[in-house]
Amino acid sequence: MDKVMIFDTTLRDGEQAAGASLNAQEKLKIAKQLEKLGVDVIEAGFPVSSPGDFEAVRLISEEVQRPVICALSHANAKAIDRAWEAIKEAAHPRIHVFLSASDIHLLYQLNKSREEILEMARKMVTRARNYVGDVEFSPMDASRAERAYLYHILESVIDAGATTVNIPDTVGYATPHEFGDLIQSILVNVPNIHRTVISVHCHNDLGLAIANSLEAIRKGARQVECTINGIGERAGNTSLEEIVMALRTRQDLFHLTSNVNTTQIYKTSRLVSELTGFAVQSNKAIVGANAFRHQSGIHQDGLIKEATTYEIIDPRSVGIPASSLVLSKLSGKHAFRERLAELGYALNEEALSHAFHSFKELADKKKEITDRDIESLVTEELRTATEAYHLDHVEVSCGDHSLPMASVRLVGPDGQSLADAALGAGPVDAIYKAINRIVGIPNKLTEFTIKSVTEGIDAIGEVLIRIESDGITYTGRGASTDIIVASAKAYMNALNRLLAKKAAEEGKA
Repeated sequence: MDKVMIFDTTLRDGEQAAGASLNAQEKLKIAKQLEKLGVDVIEAGFPVSSPGDFEAVRLISEEVQRPVICALSHANAKAIDRAWEAIKEAAHPRIHVFLSASDIHLLYQLNKSREEILEMARKMVTRARNYVGDVEFSPMDASRAERAYLYHILESVIDAGATTVNIPDTVGYATPHEFGDLIQSILVNVPNIHRTVISVHCHNDLGLAIANSLEAIRKGARQVECTINGIGERAGNTSLEEIVMALRTRQDLFHLTSNVNTTQIYKTSRLVSELTGFAVQSNKAIVGANAFRHQSGIHQDGLIKEATTYEIIDPRSVGIPASSLVLSKLSGKHAFRERLAELGYALNEEALSHAFHSFKELADKKKEITDRDIESLVTEELRTATEAYHLDHVEVSCGDHSLPMASVRLVGPDGQSLADAALGAGPVDAIYKAINRIVGIPNKLTEFTIKSVTEGIDAIGEVLIRIESDGITYTGRGASTDIIVASAKAYMNALNRLLAKKAAEEGKA
């Protein structure tokens, strides 16, 4: 194969990242964007794990047509049957069966012998193959498994019908030399390996997920399991954008391509960041805020003379405009619309008008409007498009010799104006108490984070919060040049997600 298949597990392993929580509609939105991105396989979830995950996989299977839709499954009959029920409407369904292979897992986690594991693997792959022609098997913790035993498992599951065998570095233990050698040894020592695609799934506990995946490709792997922004369990997974752009940038070394439309990378990264609540670090390769910014005078001079002196990737190739249209309070709606289009946003007329109004207000406060300011404005507009309650007004009184007090006014579901006030331990606490008096939904605030979207004293501040209700976590984000207002917007965003879920559950009842 002269192509590497891109297996995206953002919606499964990515959602396992501590603090991540996506509902079925949010997962569907990401899946549709992954389809535009051009990934080959979408691992949509783990159907047996919860009714919500089952519903998300089922919904994606029905509505996303081009990629393979994959469901993860334990190596037991109930999980495999449940996986099939979730993906049976998919145009291209796959069941992914996993079972531990390392002695440390067999002894301490499963308390089973090697022979028992071998029989379970063979039997459950056969069961999955009775449902679908596309079955993937993962011997979990393969990088720490005894090699002869690993070869035996792989040979057995291939004979049972596995069409892809995935070699996971489950705890991010391997180094590139070791992992590449493991892939090469599998090609030599598993006699029927030519009947399958070798896949790899690397974790980033030692910061080696990308290096291990690339070395595996160099040694013969032809599917890489990865996530957008590298999110996932613990330190995360192989980053999709990094693996794809490494293959593209170093074709002289790998001589391989992928089906990914790289111009959709940045847009996909922003969507996943927005919906999961995980900010992308500024120095993150490919999609970080500083990935294509140059501050050193020497670098700037070289870049002006010839871009390739300090940029090995054209930012336009990943969906980031190479140049900026400078916007100010004198700019018109047409220029604003054009800039949004360059950044990958297409708003309807009503949403555009609201965003442009917010842009004008911001332009009166800020000397320079950056792309990240604009993205923040648009994201704020998209957040408020389907609100049950809208924050109409907030006012606080606080100081070191006064009681913090807040008054808020919300616009309710029927357009009615609802107002209340409260005292609190601080201005944000007072705002949240006043909002709670109006909305009346019990919840617990579990996380509150503030960061600056752009530089300078006039920067937009973004607040991320997480609240918990009935054991479920809801993420909210809000942005404003006033951090108090941003805090109120974030809380309303989380509450509206909570209310939307409750309304959906009541509609099914």
